[in-house]
Amino acid sequence: MGKTPLAMAVLLAGAIMSASVQAGARQPNVLVIVADDLAFSDLGAFGGEIDTPNLDALAREGVRFTGFHTAPTCSPSRAMLLTGTDSHRAGFGTMAERVAPNQKGRPGYEGYLRPDVVTLAERFAAAGYRTMMAGKWHMGLAPQQDPHARGFQHSFALLQGSHNHYGLDFAADLNKAPEQNTGGAVYTEDGVRLAQLPRGFYSSDFFTSKLLEFLGRRDEGAKPFFAYLAFSAPHWPLQAPREVIEKYKGRYDQGYDRLRESRLARQAGLGLLAPSTQVRPMVMTRRWDELDPERQRLAARDMEVYAAMVDRLDQNVGRVVSALKRSGELDDTLILFLSDNGPEGRDTATTKEMPASADNRLENRGNATSYFGYGPGWAQAGSAPSWLIKYYATEGGTRNAAFLRYPGLGRSGAVSTAFLSIMDVTPTLLEFAGIPLTDGSFQGRAIEPLRGRSWVPYLKGRREYVYGPDDAIGTEVFGSRSLRQGDWKITDTGNGAWRLFDVARDPGETHDLSAEMPDRLKQLEAAWGSYARDVGVVAPPMAVLPQP
Repeated sequence: MGKTPLAMAVLLAGAIMSASVQAGARQPNVLVIVADDLAFSDLGAFGGEIDTPNLDALAREGVRFTGFHTAPTCSPSRAMLLTGTDSHRAGFGTMAERVAPNQKGRPGYEGYLRPDVVTLAERFAAAGYRTMMAGKWHMGLAPQQDPHARGFQHSFALLQGSHNHYGLDFAADLNKAPEQNTGGAVYTEDGVRLAQLPRGFYSSDFFTSKLLEFLGRRDEGAKPFFAYLAFSAPHWPLQAPREVIEKYKGRYDQGYDRLRESRLARQAGLGLLAPSTQVRPMVMTRRWDELDPERQRLAARDMEVYAAMVDRLDQNVGRVVSALKRSGELDDTLILFLSDNGPEGRDTATTKEMPASADNRLENRGNATSYFGYGPGWAQAGSAPSWLIKYYATEGGTRNAAFLRYPGLGRSGAVSTAFLSIMDVTPTLLEFAGIPLTDGSFQGRAIEPLRGRSWVPYLKGRREYVYGPDDAIGTEVFGSRSLRQGDWKITDTGNGAWRLFDVARDPGETHDLSAEMPDRLKQLEAAWGSYARDVGVVAPPMAVLPQP
């Protein structure tokens, strides 16, 4: 986790960076954009073929991070992002929807943000910022857990982890309903629960419109803002405007095996990947040429819809960028973009999540009344060269695309390979904004200490790394766990067996060194034990995840 040749580009760019907040200077605006289940190589700037010109431009004007790591699933990641501490200390030792019997009632497994953690919004609001969010929350359902109660002065939020992207209730008659009933999903605006969504609702479009509305409410010369735009795309169900889906018609007819090869080649061409990098064979799926023609047609359409969702997300980021340009605030705004975990590999059309009334015929796939995911083949094409996908503490579940754009960092298009954690976001943004990193107490209440580290010293060239060779960083969800220490990593896919990897030389986790290096394995196992005791990991009683 030390300095690498690619990381040197960041250090050189950072060496010329001026102070984040100079005496008397206006504090920067801060915009955090989160994509939901986005694959590592979906964006063009990370090797993808999907049309994402707005995000690509921002990424190339800033610093791309190829060593950015999250939790294996969404709410634990978002808890770490918003609090700067480990998910087990923030209340999300697991997903609220899937608490194991032995985890119920245990500290750290509450399924909502605990009162003793402070959110980024609370810290920014206390420092005089205007705070706002639009999109997926997934941090608790009760009024006292709503974003409006956790520091966001303006908010429009989907409280659950997912919903129909058109806001439709499958029990409703879609031809007669003048408005969309939210069904079992909970949406709130400034803490007030909504009974209906407006006609024409589409998640990415509406969340963006709401954020722009909140930005537009500020007076001229207003205080700086902290904005959190948390898309629920491209999380299942895969749904997108028909005209965008048609744009990708036929583009994925060659299948996910071929897509994986082309994305790996583009990553190598961009300098994001050594051409000699080894990758594991795909698992939990069949080769494309083993599928019958009808299954190929359906699967190709699934990827077309997924690509359309990413495309539409990018279009909406473009709307925000255009608004900031018009207001003259773009270059005063620090923009951080990230995905919350690896790509989702389950095909929800075959699971209990699919409504009985869903229409998944080829001609209807992607419309409001369809309900499906794109499966493990496309997901592994997107996570390559990393091993596996969402839910697993492998690189494929936890290494995710991220970039930071801020004019003080220059326009070099630098790439950092340094190991970074999503819990670093809170201390990093606070330091850029010149807000003291208070710990121990906040507004008279005892709080959980920050565990993440600021990237600012690293980006400004004052340090060679964020995490040194002796720092141990762990993660765990559903019994799948990992621990990183320097270039070494131990990984357990959820069956209780550790594998040992040198991820600096083997980012694809292809060569298990545990038998060859038993002493190193024992060292990392001991570090895992210390981490697990420290944060309060309660392992589920049995294997939860399918084993590759």
